Amino acid sequence: MHSFLLTALLACSGAAQDNPVQADVVIENATIIDGTGQPGKVGDVAIKDDKIVAVGKFQVAGKPKRLDATGLILAPGFIDLHTHSDFPLQKKETSANRNYLMQGVTTAVTGNCGAGPADCAAYFRTLEKLGIGTNVIHQVPHNAVREKVMGNANRDATPEELKAMENLVEQGMKDGAYGMATGLIYTPGTYCKTDELITLAKVVARHDGLYASHIRDEGADVMRAIEEILTIARKAGIRVHISHIKVSGRRSWGKGPDVIALVRRARKEGVPVTADQYPYHASSTSLAATVIPARFREGSAKDMIARLDDAEMGPKMTKAIADRLSSEESAKAIKVASFAAKKEWQGKDLFAIAELEKRTPLDIALEITRKGGAGVVNFSMDEAEVRLFMKEPYVATASDGSSMVPSDTVPHPRSYGTFPRKIGRYAIEDKVISLEQAIRSSTGLPADILKLPQRGYIKPGYYADVVVFDPKTFRDQATFEKPHQYATGVVYLFVNGRLAVEKERYTGELAGKVLRHRN
Repeated sequence: MHSFLLTALLACSGAAQDNPVQADVVIENATIIDGTGQPGKVGDVAIKDDKIVAVGKFQVAGKPKRLDATGLILAPGFIDLHTHSDFPLQKKETSANRNYLMQGVTTAVTGNCGAGPADCAAYFRTLEKLGIGTNVIHQVPHNAVREKVMGNANRDATPEELKAMENLVEQGMKDGAYGMATGLIYTPGTYCKTDELITLAKVVARHDGLYASHIRDEGADVMRAIEEILTIARKAGIRVHISHIKVSGRRSWGKGPDVIALVRRARKEGVPVTADQYPYHASSTSLAATVIPARFREGSAKDMIARLDDAEMGPKMTKAIADRLSSEESAKAIKVASFAAKKEWQGKDLFAIAELEKRTPLDIALEITRKGGAGVVNFSMDEAEVRLFMKEPYVATASDGSSMVPSDTVPHPRSYGTFPRKIGRYAIEDKVISLEQAIRSSTGLPADILKLPQRGYIKPGYYADVVVFDPKTFRDQATFEKPHQYATGVVYLFVNGRLAVEKERYTGELAGKVLRHRN
Protein backbone atom coordinates (compact mmCIF):
# COMPACT_ATOMS: atom_id res chain seq x y z
CA MET A 1 0.00 0.00 0.00
CA HIS A 2 1.26 3.49 -0.88
CA SER A 3 2.54 5.33 2.18
CA PHE A 4 0.30 8.38 1.64
CA LEU A 5 -2.77 6.16 1.39
CA LEU A 6 -1.84 4.26 4.54
CA THR A 7 -1.34 7.58 6.33
CA ALA A 8 -4.70 8.82 5.11
CA LEU A 9 -6.53 5.70 6.21
CA LEU A 10 -4.92 5.83 9.63
CA ALA A 11 -5.83 9.51 9.88
CA CYS A 12 -9.46 8.77 9.12
CA SER A 13 -9.57 5.89 11.60
CA GLY A 14 -8.54 7.98 14.56
CA ALA A 15 -4.81 7.20 14.58
CA ALA A 16 -4.00 10.66 13.27
CA GLN A 17 -1.89 11.82 16.21
CA ASP A 18 1.00 9.53 15.23
CA ASN A 19 0.60 9.94 11.47
CA PRO A 20 0.21 13.61 10.46
CA VAL A 21 -0.81 14.03 6.83
CA GLN A 22 1.48 15.67 4.30
CA ALA A 23 -0.70 18.00 2.23
CA ASP A 24 -0.56 20.94 -0.17
CA VAL A 25 -4.15 22.03 0.50
CA VAL A 26 -6.61 21.33 3.30
CA ILE A 27 -10.28 22.18 2.79
CA GLU A 28 -11.76 22.58 6.25
CA ASN A 29 -15.25 22.36 7.80
CA ALA A 30 -17.03 21.38 4.58
CA THR A 31 -20.18 19.30 4.39
CA ILE A 32 -18.74 16.34 2.48
CA ILE A 33 -21.16 14.55 0.15
CA ASP A 34 -18.91 11.83 -1.16
CA GLY A 35 -20.70 10.47 -4.24
CA THR A 36 -22.10 7.31 -2.64
CA GLY A 37 -25.55 8.74 -2.01
CA GLN A 38 -25.02 8.67 1.76
CA PRO A 39 -25.85 11.74 3.88
CA GLY A 40 -23.21 14.45 4.07
CA LYS A 41 -20.88 14.81 7.03
CA VAL A 42 -18.87 17.82 8.17
CA GLY A 43 -15.14 17.26 7.87
CA ASP A 44 -11.89 18.17 6.14
CA VAL A 45 -10.24 17.01 2.93
CA ALA A 46 -6.49 17.07 2.31
CA ILE A 47 -4.92 17.19 -1.17
CA LYS A 48 -1.31 16.35 -2.00
CA ASP A 49 -0.13 16.70 -5.62
CA ASP A 50 -3.01 15.25 -7.68
CA LYS A 51 -4.57 12.99 -5.03
CA ILE A 52 -6.90 13.17 -2.05
CA VAL A 53 -4.80 11.99 0.90
CA ALA A 54 -7.18 12.28 3.85
CA VAL A 55 -10.89 12.71 4.54
CA GLY A 56 -12.55 13.44 7.88
CA LYS A 57 -10.58 14.67 10.91
CA PHE A 58 -6.79 14.36 10.93
CA GLN A 59 -3.56 16.09 11.89
CA VAL A 60 -1.56 17.86 9.18
CA ALA A 61 2.20 18.28 8.96
CA GLY A 62 3.80 21.51 7.73
CA LYS A 63 1.94 24.58 6.51
CA PRO A 64 -0.44 23.67 3.71
CA LYS A 65 -2.84 26.15 2.17
CA ARG A 66 -6.03 26.08 4.25
CA LEU A 67 -9.43 26.88 2.78
CA ASP A 68 -12.41 27.42 5.06
CA ALA A 69 -15.51 25.73 3.63
CA THR A 70 -17.89 26.35 6.53
CA GLY A 71 -21.47 26.22 5.19
CA LEU A 72 -20.29 24.92 1.82
CA ILE A 73 -20.79 21.54 0.11
CA LEU A 74 -17.73 19.53 -0.94
CA ALA A 75 -18.31 16.83 -3.56
CA PRO A 76 -16.41 14.91 -6.22
CA GLY A 77 -15.96 16.88 -9.44
CA PHE A 78 -18.91 16.25 -11.75
CA ILE A 79 -18.57 13.73 -14.58
CA ASP A 80 -20.57 14.62 -17.70
CA LEU A 81 -21.30 11.36 -19.52
CA HIS A 82 -22.68 13.02 -22.63
CA THR A 83 -21.04 16.00 -24.30
CA HIS A 84 -20.36 17.06 -27.87
CA SER A 85 -17.15 18.88 -27.02
CA ASP A 86 -15.00 16.72 -29.34
CA PHE A 87 -14.14 19.48 -31.80
CA PRO A 88 -14.41 22.56 -29.54
CA LEU A 89 -11.83 21.04 -27.15
CA GLN A 90 -9.39 20.92 -30.06
CA LYS A 91 -9.58 24.70 -30.47
CA LYS A 92 -7.61 27.10 -28.32
CA GLU A 93 -10.57 29.40 -27.56
CA THR A 94 -12.68 26.56 -26.15
CA SER A 95 -10.08 24.02 -24.93
CA ALA A 96 -10.43 25.24 -21.33
CA ASN A 97 -14.06 24.01 -21.25
CA ARG A 98 -14.79 27.02 -19.07
CA ASN A 99 -18.57 26.80 -19.31
CA TYR A 100 -18.29 23.34 -17.73
CA LEU A 101 -15.66 24.27 -15.14
CA MET A 102 -18.04 26.94 -13.86
CA GLN A 103 -20.61 24.18 -13.30
CA GLY A 104 -18.18 22.06 -11.27
CA VAL A 105 -17.48 19.58 -14.07
CA THR A 106 -14.04 17.97 -14.03
CA THR A 107 -14.51 15.19 -16.62
CA ALA A 108 -16.27 15.31 -20.00
CA VAL A 109 -17.13 12.29 -22.15
CA THR A 110 -17.01 12.76 -25.94
CA GLY A 111 -17.83 10.65 -29.02
CA ASN A 112 -21.54 10.71 -28.21
CA CYS A 113 -24.45 10.11 -30.59
CA GLY A 114 -21.99 8.41 -32.93
CA ALA A 115 -20.25 11.71 -33.74
CA GLY A 116 -16.67 12.76 -33.18
CA PRO A 117 -13.14 11.72 -34.12
CA ALA A 118 -12.89 8.09 -35.25
CA ASP A 119 -9.10 8.14 -34.86
CA CYS A 120 -8.89 8.09 -31.06
CA ALA A 121 -5.09 8.16 -30.88
CA ALA A 122 -4.82 11.28 -33.05
CA TYR A 123 -7.60 12.98 -31.06
CA PHE A 124 -5.82 12.26 -27.78
CA ARG A 125 -2.52 13.61 -29.14
CA THR A 126 -4.21 16.86 -30.19
CA LEU A 127 -5.80 17.36 -26.77
CA GLU A 128 -2.55 16.65 -24.92
CA LYS A 129 -0.56 19.00 -27.13
CA LEU A 130 -3.05 21.86 -26.76
CA GLY A 131 -3.95 21.38 -23.08
CA ILE A 132 -7.50 20.99 -21.73
CA GLY A 133 -9.39 22.39 -18.77
CA THR A 134 -11.22 19.19 -17.83
CA ASN A 135 -10.40 15.51 -18.10
CA VAL A 136 -11.65 13.89 -21.30
CA ILE A 137 -12.95 10.36 -21.92
CA HIS A 138 -13.71 9.31 -25.50
CA GLN A 139 -15.97 6.71 -27.08
CA VAL A 140 -15.56 5.27 -30.58
CA PRO A 141 -18.23 7.13 -32.62
CA HIS A 142 -20.16 4.63 -34.73
CA ASN A 143 -21.44 7.14 -37.32
CA ALA A 144 -17.92 8.41 -37.98
CA VAL A 145 -16.63 4.84 -38.28
CA ARG A 146 -19.41 3.83 -40.70
CA GLU A 147 -18.93 6.95 -42.81
CA LYS A 148 -15.18 6.36 -43.00
CA VAL A 149 -15.77 2.85 -44.33
CA MET A 150 -18.84 3.25 -46.57
CA GLY A 151 -19.82 6.91 -46.71
CA ASN A 152 -23.32 8.15 -45.98
CA ALA A 153 -24.95 5.16 -47.65
CA ASN A 154 -28.46 3.87 -46.99
CA ARG A 155 -27.70 0.15 -47.20
CA ASP A 156 -26.33 -2.77 -45.22
CA ALA A 157 -22.58 -3.12 -44.90
CA THR A 158 -20.91 -5.83 -46.96
CA PRO A 159 -18.96 -8.48 -45.02
CA GLU A 160 -15.75 -6.69 -45.99
CA GLU A 161 -17.07 -3.32 -44.83
CA LEU A 162 -18.30 -4.77 -41.56
CA LYS A 163 -14.87 -6.27 -40.95
CA ALA A 164 -13.27 -2.89 -41.66
CA MET A 165 -15.58 -1.29 -39.09
CA GLU A 166 -14.73 -4.00 -36.57
CA ASN A 167 -11.04 -3.22 -37.08
CA LEU A 168 -11.60 0.51 -36.51
CA VAL A 169 -13.57 -0.14 -33.33
CA GLU A 170 -10.91 -2.57 -32.12
CA GLN A 171 -8.18 0.00 -32.75
CA GLY A 172 -10.17 2.68 -30.93
CA MET A 173 -10.56 0.45 -27.89
CA LYS A 174 -6.84 -0.39 -27.93
CA ASP A 175 -6.07 3.34 -28.11
CA GLY A 176 -8.02 3.96 -24.91
CA ALA A 177 -11.68 4.56 -25.80
CA TYR A 178 -14.10 3.66 -23.00
CA GLY A 179 -16.66 2.20 -25.37
CA MET A 180 -18.68 2.91 -28.50
CA ALA A 181 -21.53 5.37 -28.96
CA THR A 182 -24.24 5.35 -31.61
CA GLY A 183 -26.65 7.98 -32.88
CA LEU A 184 -29.46 6.07 -34.53
CA ILE A 185 -31.49 9.05 -35.74
CA TYR A 186 -28.46 10.50 -37.52
CA THR A 187 -26.93 9.49 -40.83
CA PRO A 188 -25.33 7.12 -41.59
CA GLY A 189 -25.96 5.24 -38.33
CA THR A 190 -29.70 5.36 -38.86
CA TYR A 191 -29.28 3.16 -41.93
CA CYS A 192 -27.71 0.22 -40.07
CA LYS A 193 -29.52 -2.86 -38.84
CA THR A 194 -29.36 -4.20 -35.28
CA ASP A 195 -27.08 -7.07 -36.35
CA GLU A 196 -24.35 -4.59 -37.33
CA LEU A 197 -24.55 -2.97 -33.91
CA ILE A 198 -24.38 -6.34 -32.15
CA THR A 199 -21.28 -7.32 -34.15
CA LEU A 200 -19.48 -4.08 -33.29
CA ALA A 201 -20.68 -4.17 -29.68
CA LYS A 202 -19.07 -7.59 -29.29
CA VAL A 203 -15.71 -5.99 -30.13
CA VAL A 204 -16.28 -3.40 -27.42
CA ALA A 205 -17.40 -6.08 -24.95
CA ARG A 206 -14.11 -7.93 -25.36
CA HIS A 207 -12.45 -4.84 -23.91
CA ASP A 208 -15.05 -4.48 -21.12
CA GLY A 209 -16.28 -1.26 -22.70
CA LEU A 210 -19.67 0.47 -22.65
CA TYR A 211 -22.24 0.70 -25.47
CA ALA A 212 -24.00 4.09 -25.28
CA SER A 213 -26.77 5.05 -27.67
CA HIS A 214 -28.97 7.84 -28.84
CA ILE A 215 -31.65 5.23 -29.49
CA ARG A 216 -33.52 4.89 -32.79
CA ASP A 217 -36.67 6.66 -31.64
CA GLU A 218 -37.53 8.76 -28.59
CA GLY A 219 -41.16 9.39 -29.53
CA ALA A 220 -43.89 7.11 -30.83
CA ASP A 221 -41.58 4.08 -31.13
CA VAL A 222 -39.54 4.68 -27.98
CA MET A 223 -40.47 1.30 -26.49
CA ARG A 224 -39.28 -0.58 -29.58
CA ALA A 225 -36.07 1.48 -29.58
CA ILE A 226 -35.37 0.54 -25.96
CA GLU A 227 -36.08 -3.10 -26.76
CA GLU A 228 -33.39 -2.84 -29.45
CA ILE A 229 -30.71 -1.62 -27.03
CA LEU A 230 -31.70 -4.35 -24.56
CA THR A 231 -31.33 -6.92 -27.36
CA ILE A 232 -27.83 -5.59 -28.06
CA ALA A 233 -26.98 -5.94 -24.36
CA ARG A 234 -28.14 -9.55 -24.27
CA LYS A 235 -26.67 -10.71 -27.58
CA ALA A 236 -23.35 -8.88 -27.34
CA GLY A 237 -22.87 -9.46 -23.62
CA ILE A 238 -22.23 -5.78 -22.99
CA ARG A 239 -23.20 -2.99 -20.59
CA VAL A 240 -25.57 -0.62 -22.37
CA HIS A 241 -26.48 2.99 -21.70
CA ILE A 242 -29.43 5.05 -22.97
CA SER A 243 -28.32 8.56 -23.81
CA HIS A 244 -30.56 11.47 -22.71
CA ILE A 245 -33.52 9.29 -21.77
CA LYS A 246 -36.81 10.99 -22.61
CA VAL A 247 -40.18 10.79 -24.33
CA SER A 248 -40.24 13.31 -27.16
CA GLY A 249 -43.24 14.80 -28.92
CA ARG A 250 -46.53 15.86 -27.36
CA ARG A 251 -48.39 12.95 -28.97
CA SER A 252 -46.10 10.51 -27.15
CA TRP A 253 -46.37 12.07 -23.69
CA GLY A 254 -47.52 9.59 -21.12
CA LYS A 255 -45.12 6.83 -22.20
CA GLY A 256 -42.59 7.77 -19.47
CA PRO A 257 -43.91 5.27 -16.89
CA ASP A 258 -43.89 2.51 -19.54
CA VAL A 259 -40.25 3.29 -20.41
CA ILE A 260 -39.30 3.22 -16.74
CA ALA A 261 -41.13 -0.08 -16.18
CA LEU A 262 -39.35 -1.66 -19.16
CA VAL A 263 -35.90 -0.55 -17.97
CA ARG A 264 -36.60 -1.60 -14.37
CA ARG A 265 -37.75 -5.03 -15.54
CA ALA A 266 -34.62 -5.50 -17.66
CA ARG A 267 -32.39 -4.47 -14.77
CA LYS A 268 -34.19 -6.89 -12.47
CA GLU A 269 -33.50 -9.64 -15.02
CA GLY A 270 -29.80 -8.79 -14.87
CA VAL A 271 -29.44 -6.71 -18.02
CA PRO A 272 -26.76 -4.06 -17.29
CA VAL A 273 -28.65 -1.00 -18.56
CA THR A 274 -28.32 2.59 -17.33
CA ALA A 275 -29.23 6.02 -18.68
CA ASP A 276 -28.48 9.72 -18.45
CA GLN A 277 -30.63 12.84 -18.64
CA TYR A 278 -30.36 16.61 -18.94
CA PRO A 279 -32.80 18.48 -16.65
CA TYR A 280 -34.70 20.45 -19.30
CA HIS A 281 -37.96 19.99 -21.20
CA ALA A 282 -36.36 20.95 -24.53
CA SER A 283 -33.87 19.06 -26.68
CA SER A 284 -31.48 20.38 -29.33
CA THR A 285 -30.13 19.08 -32.62
CA SER A 286 -30.13 20.07 -36.29
CA LEU A 287 -33.29 21.18 -38.10
CA ALA A 288 -32.67 18.43 -40.67
CA ALA A 289 -32.65 15.66 -38.04
CA THR A 290 -35.81 17.20 -36.53
CA VAL A 291 -38.01 17.59 -39.62
CA ILE A 292 -36.45 15.66 -42.54
CA PRO A 293 -36.94 11.87 -42.48
CA ALA A 294 -33.71 9.83 -42.69
CA ARG A 295 -34.53 8.38 -46.11
CA PHE A 296 -34.05 11.84 -47.63
CA ARG A 297 -30.74 12.55 -45.86
CA GLU A 298 -28.53 9.99 -47.61
CA GLY A 299 -25.31 11.25 -49.18
CA SER A 300 -24.02 14.83 -48.94
CA ALA A 301 -25.88 18.06 -48.20
CA LYS A 302 -25.71 18.74 -51.93
CA ASP A 303 -27.40 15.40 -52.61
CA MET A 304 -30.17 16.30 -50.19
CA ILE A 305 -30.84 19.61 -51.98
CA ALA A 306 -30.83 17.83 -55.34
CA ARG A 307 -33.44 15.45 -53.95
CA LEU A 308 -35.55 18.45 -52.93
CA ASP A 309 -35.35 19.77 -56.51
CA ASP A 310 -36.08 16.42 -58.15
CA ALA A 311 -39.41 16.31 -59.99
CA GLU A 312 -40.42 12.98 -58.44
CA MET A 313 -38.65 13.00 -55.08
CA GLY A 314 -39.04 16.71 -54.27
CA PRO A 315 -42.82 16.72 -53.65
CA LYS A 316 -42.53 13.62 -51.43
CA MET A 317 -39.74 15.22 -49.39
CA THR A 318 -41.61 18.53 -49.11
CA LYS A 319 -44.77 16.73 -47.97
CA ALA A 320 -42.80 14.80 -45.33
CA ILE A 321 -41.39 18.06 -43.93
CA ALA A 322 -44.86 19.67 -44.07
CA ASP A 323 -46.27 16.74 -42.08
CA ARG A 324 -43.67 17.35 -39.34
CA LEU A 325 -44.80 21.02 -39.22
CA SER A 326 -48.50 20.35 -39.67
CA SER A 327 -49.67 22.31 -36.64
CA GLU A 328 -49.02 25.76 -35.26
CA GLU A 329 -47.95 24.03 -32.06
CA SER A 330 -45.20 22.01 -33.79
CA ALA A 331 -43.82 25.09 -35.57
CA LYS A 332 -43.78 27.06 -32.33
CA ALA A 333 -41.89 24.27 -30.57
CA ILE A 334 -38.85 24.59 -32.85
CA LYS A 335 -36.58 27.55 -32.16
CA VAL A 336 -33.58 28.44 -34.31
CA ALA A 337 -30.37 28.33 -32.25
CA SER A 338 -27.76 29.02 -34.93
CA PHE A 339 -28.21 29.91 -38.61
CA ALA A 340 -25.30 31.64 -40.29
CA ALA A 341 -27.23 32.82 -43.35
CA LYS A 342 -29.75 34.88 -41.36
CA LYS A 343 -28.60 35.52 -37.84
CA GLU A 344 -31.66 37.66 -37.17
CA TRP A 345 -33.67 34.43 -37.11
CA GLN A 346 -31.64 33.06 -34.20
CA GLY A 347 -33.68 32.88 -31.01
CA LYS A 348 -37.02 32.84 -32.86
CA ASP A 349 -39.29 29.85 -33.48
CA LEU A 350 -40.37 28.77 -36.96
CA PHE A 351 -43.92 30.06 -36.49
CA ALA A 352 -42.71 33.49 -35.33
CA ILE A 353 -40.26 33.74 -38.24
CA ALA A 354 -43.01 32.77 -40.69
CA GLU A 355 -45.33 35.43 -39.25
CA LEU A 356 -42.54 38.01 -39.51
CA GLU A 357 -41.73 37.05 -43.12
CA LYS A 358 -45.43 36.59 -44.09
CA ARG A 359 -44.67 33.04 -45.19
CA THR A 360 -45.37 29.54 -43.87
CA PRO A 361 -43.22 27.55 -41.42
CA LEU A 362 -42.63 25.06 -44.26
CA ASP A 363 -41.18 27.86 -46.41
CA ILE A 364 -38.85 28.84 -43.59
CA ALA A 365 -37.72 25.23 -43.03
CA LEU A 366 -37.04 24.80 -46.76
CA GLU A 367 -35.02 28.03 -46.95
CA ILE A 368 -32.93 27.02 -43.95
CA THR A 369 -32.30 23.61 -45.51
CA ARG A 370 -31.19 25.17 -48.80
CA LYS A 371 -28.90 27.65 -47.05
CA GLY A 372 -26.75 25.29 -45.02
CA GLY A 373 -29.08 24.11 -42.27
CA ALA A 374 -29.49 25.29 -38.70
CA GLY A 375 -29.18 24.14 -35.14
CA VAL A 376 -32.49 24.22 -33.31
CA VAL A 377 -33.94 23.90 -29.82
CA ASN A 378 -37.04 21.73 -29.74
CA PHE A 379 -39.53 22.10 -26.86
CA SER A 380 -40.75 18.53 -27.06
CA MET A 381 -40.85 17.02 -23.55
CA ASP A 382 -43.31 16.95 -20.68
CA GLU A 383 -41.84 18.51 -17.52
CA ALA A 384 -43.64 15.93 -15.37
CA GLU A 385 -41.85 13.13 -17.22
CA VAL A 386 -38.51 14.93 -16.94
CA ARG A 387 -38.97 14.83 -13.17
CA LEU A 388 -40.10 11.21 -13.29
CA PHE A 389 -36.94 10.01 -15.08
CA MET A 390 -34.80 12.10 -12.72
CA LYS A 391 -35.89 10.05 -9.72
CA GLU A 392 -34.62 6.74 -11.14
CA PRO A 393 -31.43 5.61 -9.35
CA TYR A 394 -29.78 4.41 -12.58
CA VAL A 395 -30.17 7.80 -14.35
CA ALA A 396 -27.03 9.95 -14.35
CA THR A 397 -26.86 13.67 -15.08
CA ALA A 398 -25.39 14.67 -18.45
CA SER A 399 -25.63 17.85 -20.47
CA ASP A 400 -25.65 16.84 -24.17
CA GLY A 401 -23.97 20.23 -24.64
CA SER A 402 -20.54 21.35 -25.76
CA SER A 403 -17.65 23.58 -24.83
CA MET A 404 -18.39 27.12 -25.94
CA VAL A 405 -17.82 30.77 -25.23
CA PRO A 406 -20.39 33.57 -25.45
CA SER A 407 -21.40 34.47 -29.01
CA ASP A 408 -24.36 35.80 -30.99
CA THR A 409 -25.95 32.33 -31.26
CA VAL A 410 -28.87 31.26 -29.06
CA PRO A 411 -28.10 27.63 -28.16
CA HIS A 412 -29.71 25.37 -25.58
CA PRO A 413 -28.75 26.61 -22.07
CA ARG A 414 -27.67 23.10 -21.00
CA SER A 415 -24.06 23.79 -22.01
CA TYR A 416 -23.89 26.37 -19.23
CA GLY A 417 -26.43 25.18 -16.68
CA THR A 418 -27.05 21.43 -16.48
CA PHE A 419 -25.36 20.55 -13.18
CA PRO A 420 -26.32 23.57 -11.06
CA ARG A 421 -29.85 23.26 -12.43
CA LYS A 422 -30.11 19.62 -11.37
CA ILE A 423 -28.52 20.21 -7.97
CA GLY A 424 -29.52 23.78 -7.17
CA ARG A 425 -33.02 23.94 -8.59
CA TYR A 426 -34.37 20.39 -8.71
CA ALA A 427 -32.73 19.08 -5.53
CA ILE A 428 -32.14 22.05 -3.20
CA GLU A 429 -35.08 24.26 -4.19
CA ASP A 430 -37.78 21.93 -5.55
CA LYS A 431 -36.74 18.80 -3.61
CA VAL A 432 -37.66 16.52 -6.52
CA ILE A 433 -34.74 14.34 -5.41
CA SER A 434 -32.39 14.57 -2.44
CA LEU A 435 -29.17 16.56 -2.62
CA GLU A 436 -27.22 13.35 -2.05
CA GLN A 437 -28.93 11.62 -4.99
CA ALA A 438 -28.42 14.65 -7.25
CA ILE A 439 -24.71 14.62 -6.45
CA ARG A 440 -24.46 10.84 -6.84
CA SER A 441 -26.09 11.10 -10.28
CA SER A 442 -23.29 13.50 -11.25
CA THR A 443 -20.33 11.72 -9.65
CA GLY A 444 -20.25 8.16 -8.29
CA LEU A 445 -22.95 6.85 -10.63
CA PRO A 446 -21.30 7.98 -13.90
CA ALA A 447 -17.96 6.70 -12.57
CA ASP A 448 -19.57 3.32 -11.91
CA ILE A 449 -21.25 3.28 -15.34
CA LEU A 450 -17.89 3.87 -17.02
CA LYS A 451 -15.96 1.66 -14.57
CA LEU A 452 -13.75 4.72 -14.13
CA PRO A 453 -11.01 4.04 -11.56
CA GLN A 454 -10.16 6.43 -8.71
CA ARG A 455 -12.63 9.15 -9.65
CA GLY A 456 -16.23 9.96 -8.81
CA TYR A 457 -15.87 9.67 -5.03
CA ILE A 458 -14.24 11.55 -2.17
CA LYS A 459 -11.87 8.87 -0.89
CA PRO A 460 -8.20 8.79 0.12
CA GLY A 461 -6.10 7.69 -2.83
CA TYR A 462 -8.59 9.03 -5.39
CA TYR A 463 -7.65 11.80 -7.80
CA ALA A 464 -8.32 15.27 -6.46
CA ASP A 465 -11.21 16.23 -8.75
CA VAL A 466 -13.11 18.19 -6.11
CA VAL A 467 -15.84 20.83 -6.23
CA VAL A 468 -16.79 23.10 -3.33
CA PHE A 469 -20.00 25.04 -3.86
CA ASP A 470 -22.35 27.29 -1.95
CA PRO A 471 -25.78 25.61 -1.75
CA LYS A 472 -27.44 29.02 -1.50
CA THR A 473 -25.99 30.34 -4.78
CA PHE A 474 -25.13 27.26 -6.89
CA ARG A 475 -27.64 27.87 -9.69
CA ASP A 476 -27.90 27.94 -13.46
CA GLN A 477 -28.12 31.44 -14.89
CA ALA A 478 -28.44 30.43 -18.54
CA THR A 479 -31.95 30.70 -19.98
CA PHE A 480 -33.46 29.77 -23.33
CA GLU A 481 -33.57 33.49 -24.18
CA LYS A 482 -30.06 34.29 -22.86
CA PRO A 483 -28.11 31.01 -22.77
CA HIS A 484 -24.54 32.35 -22.71
CA GLN A 485 -24.42 32.95 -18.95
CA TYR A 486 -22.02 31.15 -16.64
CA ALA A 487 -23.34 29.33 -13.60
CA THR A 488 -22.81 30.80 -10.14
CA GLY A 489 -21.87 29.28 -6.80
CA VAL A 490 -18.66 27.29 -7.42
CA VAL A 491 -16.30 28.54 -4.71
CA TYR A 492 -13.42 26.15 -5.45
CA LEU A 493 -12.85 23.59 -8.17
CA PHE A 494 -9.82 21.32 -8.26
CA VAL A 495 -8.94 19.31 -11.37
CA ASN A 496 -6.25 16.74 -10.66
CA GLY A 497 -5.29 18.70 -7.56
CA ARG A 498 -4.90 22.03 -9.36
CA LEU A 499 -7.18 24.96 -8.59
CA ALA A 500 -9.19 25.69 -11.74
CA VAL A 501 -11.94 27.89 -10.24
CA GLU A 502 -11.58 30.16 -7.23
CA LYS A 503 -14.56 32.14 -5.98
CA GLU A 504 -16.45 31.84 -9.29
CA ARG A 505 -13.42 32.89 -11.36
CA TYR A 506 -11.50 30.69 -13.77
CA THR A 507 -7.82 30.64 -12.79
CA GLY A 508 -6.48 29.87 -16.26
CA GLU A 509 -5.31 26.37 -15.36
CA LEU A 510 -5.43 23.67 -18.05
CA ALA A 511 -5.27 20.82 -15.57
CA GLY A 512 -7.30 18.22 -17.45
CA LYS A 513 -5.95 14.89 -18.67
CA VAL A 514 -6.93 12.42 -21.36
CA LEU A 515 -8.22 9.39 -19.44
CA ARG A 516 -7.50 6.24 -21.43
CA HIS A 517 -9.37 3.03 -20.81
CA ARG A 518 -7.17 0.14 -19.72
CA ASN A 519 -8.37 -3.44 -20.02
